Amino acid sequence: MMKLNTKLEADGFIWRRFRDIVLVIGFFLILAPLYLVVVNSFKSLEEAGRDFFAPPSGLFLENFQKLFASQNYLGYVRNSAFITILALIIETILVPTASYAIARNFKKPYYKFVYYFLLMGLFIPSQVVILPVTIFMTSLKMLNQMGLVILYATYCLTRGIFLYVNYIKTLPFELEEAARVDGCNVLKTYIHVILPLTGPMMATLIVMDALWYWNDFLLPLMILNRSRIFWTLPLFQYNFKTEYSFNYTMSFTAYLMSMLPILIIYIIGQKNIIKGLTAGAIKG
Repeated sequence: MMKLNTKLEADGFIWRRFRDIVLVIGFFLILAPLYLVVVNSFKSLEEAGRDFFAPPSGLFLENFQKLFASQNYLGYVRNSAFITILALIIETILVPTASYAIARNFKKPYYKFVYYFLLMGLFIPSQVVILPVTIFMTSLKMLNQMGLVILYATYCLTRGIFLYVNYIKTLPFELEEAARVDGCNVLKTYIHVILPLTGPMMATLIVMDALWYWNDFLLPLMILNRSRIFWTLPLFQYNFKTEYSFNYTMSFTAYLMSMLPILIIYIIGQKNIIKGLTAGAIKG
């Protein structure tokens, strides 16, 4: 028995060391590119050429001055912010409302069909439908920012409803019954009882989809690329990198500035991501 315990302890020690090594490697692989982006954003091209990996000798801010002064950069920031914020607003209205209706009427064939029909979108890669979607949006004359917002609001329904329906199923139905006894109708019950309880799931979806909307390249490329005035930051960076292909410090500066807003949102909301995903993955 003692030999067995000793062997188990040895195996546990080996596993913990292996786990720690994997975590350290993953930590380095994630932080190393971010470190290079940050330090080279504050270097001149000549200094970066002398030592690419060393910290900057001082705060060289000319890259940021050139970036903000070049090619309507702030206009592209406004485009990305407008599209991201408007898509999130529509998502926070549509997804919880539709999910509540489906979750509380799931035994009815119509709602069950709608639920599984929407879930089919999870198994279809977006690259497969991008060309038909682009042709369809062209026929509707919606190759603009509002067209992109509508597409994002549509795509978010699949994952959002999947997570939200299962999350709402875990909420006690007795709370809704008590609210109705107190005189609340369905709408008031939804607004005053259900919505406050879905805060972790709402934060999860907002953070995850904000990352997607802000960083997405493929859909803006297909929908917004006909005119520079519609560009989002990823489109600007794609063309910016082509123009400044040899000035990589300027490219790093553009990457850093585009990462900061969404990185702040992620840091603020990260505590709710695992909680919301775990709860939403549990079938009530």
